[in-house]
Amino acid sequence: MLFWVAALAVSTLLYVVLDGFDLGVGILFAIAGDETDRRRMLSAISPVWDGNETWLVVSGTVLFGAFPRVYATLLSAFYLPIVLMLGALILRGVAFEFRHNTIKFRWIWNCSFVAGSLVATFVQGMMIGALVRGLPMTAGRYSGGMFGWLGGFSCLCGIGLCFGYALLGAAWLVGKSQGMLRKRIYDLLPPLTFGVGCFLVVAFVYALTLDLRIMGRWLERPYLLLFPLIGAVAAYYLIKGIADRSDFQPFRMVAFIFVAAFATQAISFWPYMIPFSITVEQALAPESSLHFMFWGAGLLVLPLTLGYTAVVYWMFRGKIAEETEPAPAHVTFDYSSTYPEND
Repeated sequence: MLFWVAALAVSTLLYVVLDGFDLGVGILFAIAGDETDRRRMLSAISPVWDGNETWLVVSGTVLFGAFPRVYATLLSAFYLPIVLMLGALILRGVAFEFRHNTIKFRWIWNCSFVAGSLVATFVQGMMIGALVRGLPMTAGRYSGGMFGWLGGFSCLCGIGLCFGYALLGAAWLVGKSQGMLRKRIYDLLPPLTFGVGCFLVVAFVYALTLDLRIMGRWLERPYLLLFPLIGAVAAYYLIKGIADRSDFQPFRMVAFIFVAAFATQAISFWPYMIPFSITVEQALAPESSLHFMFWGAGLLVLPLTLGYTAVVYWMFRGKIAEETEPAPAHVTFDYSSTYPEND
């Protein structure tokens, strides 16, 4: 049981952090200075962006195989948001590929890339907020209808995640870029940090006014305060890194903040997977299914995926070149001679 809980937690956290920064770059794409900046921004994520989304597939697979009851409940509750999120991810993928093949209509694909990133991020934040607020459940089954997840708190969380991913994306670009792009992105770090801080304060006060049941966990489990403390320490070093104009400290510290927030939420939910209706034990698949998955996905697929991810990030470490044109797929060399730009 604990193996699959850990596998789900790790895959989800990796998706949030890794795909979070490239969704953040997509959001920041809207304020890029010129086409040269856009090329450099895409080059900063092009070797890894499609691989990052693999962790979303892994999380969905673990849910489907190891926790089918939770998978069914989440799909019933979030059918519309999930369709919107997947459509947005497809849109940004198509825009990433097609923008290289035109000049006159490139602005359409630029806008599509931004829109896909924003919608996917906002929807993810809304789903997180709906889980924290609590889904309408009756006898262990979702009973909220098509829009039972929608509310003020969930929309607030959607906006907050847009700021969070934009901060993560800006921190990634600072570490990968140089020259004027790095300077412009560095100037965005303070307001984005302030925006995330404001969201956390407003969300906490809003949760207190709603008297959410999950807030009682903080009184029942005082050790939960450890994770916000870790987040506060990371925020301090983030501000210090910004003041020192560090290349790599901002991304590490923002990632630590996301890890602390994720751990706080996960432990606040425990032992529930759908708070406060379905526990981990109630959600587990039959023992035979778990054993079958373990010998294939558990011992082979998950380690290989982790290894592949680590190798890719190691191979493409360091800063991007000053002048570069990202490839239509995930390779960073100039395809202009092979794919001439058309009107």
